[in-house]
Amino acid sequence: MPWRPPPNDRFYRLIVRTGLALRRMFGIRVISTGLENLPAPGPRDGISRAVLPGTGAVFAITHFGYLDFAVAELLLWKHARAQLRFLIHQGAADHWFAGPAISASGHVVVGYADRSEAYGEAVAKLRAGEYLAVFPEAGVSRSFTVRECRTGAVRMAAEAGVPVIPVSVWGAHRLMTRGHGFSPRRARRAPVRVHVGAPLAYTPDVDVEAETGFLRSVLQDGIGRCIADFPLSPAAGAWWMPAHLGGGAPTDAERQALDADDAARGRRRGPRRG
Repeated sequence: MPWRPPPNDRFYRLIVRTGLALRRMFGIRVISTGLENLPAPGPRDGISRAVLPGTGAVFAITHFGYLDFAVAELLLWKHARAQLRFLIHQGAADHWFAGPAISASGHVVVGYADRSEAYGEAVAKLRAGEYLAVFPEAGVSRSFTVRECRTGAVRMAAEAGVPVIPVSVWGAHRLMTRGHGFSPRRARRAPVRVHVGAPLAYTPDVDVEAETGFLRSVLQDGIGRCIADFPLSPAAGAWWMPAHLGGGAPTDAERQALDADDAARGRRRGPRRG
């Protein structure tokens, strides 16, 4: 089991500064729309955004690549010096290197089997005024379309009385995703497109299944907006484009079959223990 240091905002800021330095080094361009839908910048606790009860929000982020989280965090940092707390799977938290960083960053760890403790911790953070980030697809979508979403984002927001803010990220998967490792050549001056949708508010008696389906459609609409004015013209059959637009990514049906195979292998292996 890795060392688990207590949350430390100074360490979190170090990670953010490292991300900003890497972005500048490679000249990565982040093109954003919908920034008016982000929470207004509020008072600061020193350098970072002050966490005040009644100001929390769930950020629901699309998940096509391994760097989507960094794009969202840097966007919020530039907007309001805000720190996102992510829901992280136990498998990542058990990693000898990533585990201490996850703990020091104050993220919420979701256990292998019992998720109730993580859910309660997440709701408490939201009520306290934290910004909580989730990937409602619960894994990378190899089709580069928004896959089926889990209901946690809607349920947590409704219980905590905070909005869900949809964030669609396009282009970060070109930098690193499943089957395609990081390439300095692709990263050089690479564009990344982000669209922030209008906040979604819920009442305690929300139909979580219906609203989760709507959230999925909002996220996919945001991806469509990003693709429409993305500053790169893909070659025919480009691996990073979805199949329905002539790209080489798996179709949605092929993606579902691959996801089912992954789930079956995971059940046979069982959870890893630290």
